[in-house]
Amino acid sequence: MSDRQPPRRRVPGPAKPPRPQGAVRRQPGPGARPARRPGGTRPPAQRPDRRPLRLGSPRPRLRMVGFALALVLLAFVVRLLQVQAVDARAYAARAEQNRYVVHTLAAARGGITDRNGVALAISEDAYDITADPTMFTARQLKIDDGPEQAAALLAPILGQDQSTIVKKLRPRNKNARYTRLAARRTPQVWKQIKDLKSALTKKAATDHNTVNVLAGVFADPSSQRVYPNGDLAAGILGWVNAEGRGGGGIEQELDKQLSGKDGKIRYAQAGGREVPTVGSTETPAVPGSDVELTIDRDIQWAAQNAITEQVKKSRADRGYVIVQDTRTGQVLAMANSPGFDPNDLSKADSTAMGNAAVQDAYEPGSTAKVMSMAAVLEENAATPLTHVVVPNRLHRGDRLFQDDVDHITWYLTLNGVLARSSNIGTILAAGQLGRTQPEANRVLYSYLHKFGIGRYTGLGFPGETPGILAPAAKWSTSQQYTIPFGQGFSINAMQAASVYSTIANGGVRVEPTLVRGTKGADGRFTPAPKPERTRVVSEKTAKALAQMLESVVDDEHGTGIKARIPGYRVAGKTGTANRVDPATGKYHGYTSSFAGFAPADNPRITVYCAIQNATSGNYFGGQICGPIYKQVMEFALKTLQIPPTGAKAANLPVDYKP
Repeated sequence: MSDRQPPRRRVPGPAKPPRPQGAVRRQPGPGARPARRPGGTRPPAQRPDRRPLRLGSPRPRLRMVGFALALVLLAFVVRLLQVQAVDARAYAARAEQNRYVVHTLAAARGGITDRNGVALAISEDAYDITADPTMFTARQLKIDDGPEQAAALLAPILGQDQSTIVKKLRPRNKNARYTRLAARRTPQVWKQIKDLKSALTKKAATDHNTVNVLAGVFADPSSQRVYPNGDLAAGILGWVNAEGRGGGGIEQELDKQLSGKDGKIRYAQAGGREVPTVGSTETPAVPGSDVELTIDRDIQWAAQNAITEQVKKSRADRGYVIVQDTRTGQVLAMANSPGFDPNDLSKADSTAMGNAAVQDAYEPGSTAKVMSMAAVLEENAATPLTHVVVPNRLHRGDRLFQDDVDHITWYLTLNGVLARSSNIGTILAAGQLGRTQPEANRVLYSYLHKFGIGRYTGLGFPGETPGILAPAAKWSTSQQYTIPFGQGFSINAMQAASVYSTIANGGVRVEPTLVRGTKGADGRFTPAPKPERTRVVSEKTAKALAQMLESVVDDEHGTGIKARIPGYRVAGKTGTANRVDPATGKYHGYTSSFAGFAPADNPRITVYCAIQNATSGNYFGGQICGPIYKQVMEFALKTLQIPPTGAKAANLPVDYKP
């Protein structure tokens, strides 16, 4: 048994009286009794009619929240699968499109030179002035009139209306990041804009009220077409339009070769700026080919100067001069007046912006008589010495024909008919081409066609006219007799020059050419295809015609004495035709012309001149075009260093005594 005594039970004693105020409470010491519970009573027992309050179970709520979270997570998972798996390529492509930009690298346009390499058309550095419209919004600039302020600064520099620039800076598409304000401006223009931007940037750094409204203006490298010689050969060269494509002439005809092939550059961008650390991919542009023409710049200048002065002096509508190499068919000059300056098309007259030498169709007049004579000689219907009695008037069909002057009956040789340019004599000679008039018409038509009348010359020049030559069966009563002396059908100036080059070349027609060849980016020269050659008349006939054409210039009664060149034998023919006014379609005024070649016995150069509707002074071809022929021919002979042959002229008889 344990020797420990059980604790004794305490019996509560009488309650102590309350402690008086101010009494000191004794601290319990060792063995003191513990203090009683406040109140001194036990809590009352619960009433039997009131149930205890119980909280609901949290598990349903947790299940509901968990289910909702599961749905949200499931939606995210499905969307993630769609983006990264199902539509991954589409979104990646869209991201690439927004991140990467592609710019075209314009190919350098090939140059155009004359036959000696002298530049006629070149391309110089230029800039396309561009802008990012999103950088001109009120949100970006913190001002409402950013486009208007920018336009006010740019308009005088770019030479445009402010309203036009504002429309470009405030486009309908609010997300547009690119607009071109001006194309192909000089480096000086871009420098002006850059300097203005820099000044605004510096001022904005110190003055918080200043906004750089040009911050969104940029420039893309481009090129500008320049014609160093101004209006020289403009009708041949043409021009380049606002889209950088050939708008006329050689620029249009050979646009594909001259343009080359544009390249592309692709780079990453952020905020409209290139990110240099990402890198870029580039497909280099392929420069266009250089084109070498057949023309000689100096001869072109002489021809253009001569025809311009005469057109002004005669107060004519227009005129043209063509110089051609008789052996090769190459065109050495093709001048038009009036012309235009392709460097500034804003001042050009739209009616003068083409190449009238191949685009105008007109009745040639007496210069066409050489074709009738060629047919007569080739068909052995007559010889240069055949006698032709030429009355003052000739009744044929429904008309009474006459020559340009009244005269007594002329007793001329066939050579004299051409020398004196007799319409009546030509009608009589051409009538010998067939036993009947319809047969003679068919024969003459066949020769006109072989000479190139009524069909394209072969130049392939934009806007060229083939002329008008109806089939012989459709010739009217009057046309049967007017066509032999150059009325009733139409040609262009190049066709007329080609006729005389054919005779000068021994009767072989060589298609005229304007292009000698092209030089590619590799520097290799590619000659142009050889022109087509067609025999029209025999060499014997061509030689006889050359001698007959000499009489036109040499004989005192010839109509082309103003075309004489001292020391040279000259073959030529005058022409004065009734002119159809393009505006009314009726005859009004005259077409004055002269065509020929030299040296007559060893031809090297053909010159053709025509003037439309001379209204001041003389209008006869021999009087106003003969001097131009002489001036241009002398210059060409000297330039090409072609000496006289020294041989004596044939001096065929012009008339005879009955």
